[in-house]
Amino acid sequence: MKNLIADRWQKYNFLFEQLVARDFKQRYKRTYLGIVWSLLSPLLHLAVMVLVFVNFFGRTIPHFVVYVFIGLKVFTFFKEATTRGMSSLVANRNILTKIKAPKYLFLLSKNVASLLNFGLMLIILFAFVLIDGVPIHPRFILIVYPIFTLLLFNIGVGLILSALYVFFKDIGHLYEIFAMLVMWLSAVFYDISNFSETVQRLALINPIFTHIHFMRSVILYGVVPEWYVFAICAAYAAAMLALGAFFYKRYNYKFLYYM
Repeated sequence: MKNLIADRWQKYNFLFEQLVARDFKQRYKRTYLGIVWSLLSPLLHLAVMVLVFVNFFGRTIPHFVVYVFIGLKVFTFFKEATTRGMSSLVANRNILTKIKAPKYLFLLSKNVASLLNFGLMLIILFAFVLIDGVPIHPRFILIVYPIFTLLLFNIGVGLILSALYVFFKDIGHLYEIFAMLVMWLSAVFYDISNFSETVQRLALINPIFTHIHFMRSVILYGVVPEWYVFAICAAYAAAMLALGAFFYKRYNYKFLYYM
């Protein structure tokens, strides 16, 4: 099995690298600011959210700017990876009909490109951490865990959405509304601890909130999350990846007929 995976990776490694590079560059094509916009855009978004919500929540939440930035960037990583992954097959139909290559490579390239962009945002986040006087500690390394599980979760969601998008283009419009609902339920700019313990437990049903909670616990409060938060993040990633793979494999043979 390992040899088979290694052989397939070696066979399509160059194609995958080219897809990732193309997807990353395509994001800033024909823009005057180029990659600088990747840093400027979220900062402007953050500034708007802080100005709007600082009077409502900023006086009761310590390090409010960093608090919002963490939530905003985790949600943006999820939305960007899944939204771009959704159209990965249809957008590359000209390539798929001409060369024989695993279709999931196009989805994975979108997710890796989104991960690279998220990595740039982490640099800005840590700059805000230093400016805002949040203590730096070795536990910061733990954020690798939720980033990895969220990446797997995004891939699973993308597998389902990209398959659905081949057959139902309207899924793109519906997903925009769904993503907005997820953002409002993910405590991006408000403190979930203001609600009852029951509501706080129920909030963990939302995978995006769970990952935001994990990163805030580590970065803002220097606390290692409860063991069940680790377990929930892993469970969401494994379940969605398995469901996505099943869904993708089941309808894989129909994709070329509908594209």
